Amino acid sequence: MRAFGSRFALAALLSALVVPAGLAAQSGASPPADTAAKQPDPPPPPVNHLETALAGFKLTGFAAGSYSYSGHSAGGTAIVGRLYDRLQNRFMLNALAVVLDKPYDPAKFTAGFHTEVLVGQDATVIQSDGGTFNLGPQGDIPHLYVTLNVPTASGNGLQFKVGRIPTLLGLEVIETYANPNWSEGNQFIYVENFTGTGLSVETKFNNYVDLQLRVINGWDQVSDNNSHKSFMGRVGLYPNALTSLGIVGYWGAEEPGNNSANRYGFEGLLWRKLGKAAVWVQGDYGTEQANAALADPTQDAKWWALGGWITYDFSATAGLALRGDYVNDENGARSSGVLGFQPNTGQKFGSATATLNIKAWPSAVVRPELRYDRSTLATFNGKKDQVTIALAVAYLY
Repeated sequence: MRAFGSRFALAALLSALVVPAGLAAQSGASPPADTAAKQPDPPPPPVNHLETALAGFKLTGFAAGSYSYSGHSAGGTAIVGRLYDRLQNRFMLNALAVVLDKPYDPAKFTAGFHTEVLVGQDATVIQSDGGTFNLGPQGDIPHLYVTLNVPTASGNGLQFKVGRIPTLLGLEVIETYANPNWSEGNQFIYVENFTGTGLSVETKFNNYVDLQLRVINGWDQVSDNNSHKSFMGRVGLYPNALTSLGIVGYWGAEEPGNNSANRYGFEGLLWRKLGKAAVWVQGDYGTEQANAALADPTQDAKWWALGGWITYDFSATAGLALRGDYVNDENGARSSGVLGFQPNTGQKFGSATATLNIKAWPSAVVRPELRYDRSTLATFNGKKDQVTIALAVAYLY
């Protein structure tokens, strides 16, 4: 928009200079001696109408599809315990995402805006309760928030974000192309929230420490299901350019109509760059008071999880991602009757995953994947384990 405005101002200036000269010529006045030698200015380049209409906004997005197969799927149709790759032996139209972003300037009093509209089979399983952002069975708006920036002495600003914001928990995110592996790990699915609707206050103190504090309606709640709010905070530590540590804590009532059954816990996520390789380790612990999902609703539920990722880039166009995770859902509060898991009073489960990330085509990534899942229960169509093969393709624009 700034470029368009400059061209408009230049055209106005040229008009002010050229029109009087034309009138003088018509009245018989002599034009300047060098007028005949001058050539007319070239026409301005074509205008990008989107940028002109929406000054400073950036339009991006992605499209993704996949195929998954597992010999132990439930009823031949569903892969137990899985999220985006939950449908068996079929081609999936996973996602078409449109992202509109207006950046803010951290050095000034400025405002920004960010939203993502997600259409496809991925949207079905991440929709928040409350329905405000529900675009039908295969549509959602996982991001929609305004950012107000207040400048600070550090130059990094203090940001206030209001709206529906992705969680602070975990390495993996809703947009699978940004994750090391194609399929989502068990920690992302069972011990984290996807989004929170509320207020986030964020700042970066220096190159070594940042802070994020949030008050939200609840885990994956657009409209609060009780009268108490939930809280989440994160401290990021960056001792050097090759290492980072994120520590997250959360607390709040999450059960419908119950203000006293609080869910609370913490998470640590360590990242380390090692040449062409990168390593992440994530640990989670959570508990919920008087959990209504348990056989004894007065009992507190507890769970913990541990996961690790290793990525290695063979070249600019090919890399390997390995992931292993383990979840101890000792009371069944996080996995009982969820995504094909049979109702249970507790189970331990985990997975090992290998994904090739092939980027031989511009703006596209092709991801063949092999995954092994195992549980202490015979929950995979009567078996305690299952093997899945998958192929996913994503295009970024």
